[in-house]
Amino acid sequence: MTQLPSLEDLQRRVQQKVDDETVARFQRDGAVCIRQLLTRDEVALLAEGIEANLAAPSPRAKVASRPDDPGRFFEDFCNWQDNPAYRRFVFETPLAQLAQRLMGSRTVRLYHDHLLVKEPGTRQRTPWHQDQPYYNIEGRQNISMWIPVDPVSRPTTLEFVAGSHLGPWLMPRTFMDNQASWFPEGSLADLPDVEAARERFPILGWDIEPGDFVCFHMLTLHAAAGVEGQNRRRVFSVRFMGDDIRHAPRRWKTSPDFPGLADTLPAGAPMEHALFPVLVGA
Repeated sequence: MTQLPSLEDLQRRVQQKVDDETVARFQRDGAVCIRQLLTRDEVALLAEGIEANLAAPSPRAKVASRPDDPGRFFEDFCNWQDNPAYRRFVFETPLAQLAQRLMGSRTVRLYHDHLLVKEPGTRQRTPWHQDQPYYNIEGRQNISMWIPVDPVSRPTTLEFVAGSHLGPWLMPRTFMDNQASWFPEGSLADLPDVEAARERFPILGWDIEPGDFVCFHMLTLHAAAGVEGQNRRRVFSVRFMGDDIRHAPRRWKTSPDFPGLADTLPAGAPMEHALFPVLVGA
């Protein structure tokens, strides 16, 4: 990635990989797999950024696996401003153009980045949940991209309940101890027990090779298992916002948190702030 790609090149790559049926599936199911949109150099750039992040975690980093887990589940958030490889990856690849196409939005604004690394032997599951209830935003035009730089097998991939993004917000809980640390207990419906009756749910999931990735709505129910054997699963997730997204300050600490944002951006305002640059549109 020595030469800055043109807007026309990025748009052309998206047009070649994403037809109208793919857009319709995203709108219907809330999740689609995009095959080989990223080049080998772009995947290598992202891997470089991930390794730099692991070597120098931010104050927001955390270990999300239990002390007795033989592996390690590491997460970090909001590092695009301090990680040059992340910044190039977000700004110089076709991700924003893809987000515009799938969301049907005039504008695309960066929300945040999220690193998720499960080291070999990690048993810790990522339980079924929706993302948007953990956030400080309201609106329908949003998208998350789950981008592995390592091969991911079908048994260990991210899974989705098709169509769940069209339903209600469900109670967000802490992953380790199942506590309602965000919305007050009883204020939202509880999550269904998907694992207890998988045959009752339209579950989607894909094996993934470097260059592939998954796009999903922030309200789509999703979960992931641990990793197999000596496999490592390094994933970079980037979230984008469209035209209708508005600020929704919470009385509690969101995940991720944006300290001081509520002091400068009122409730109901568009996310017009330096933390959330526009990548596509006016």
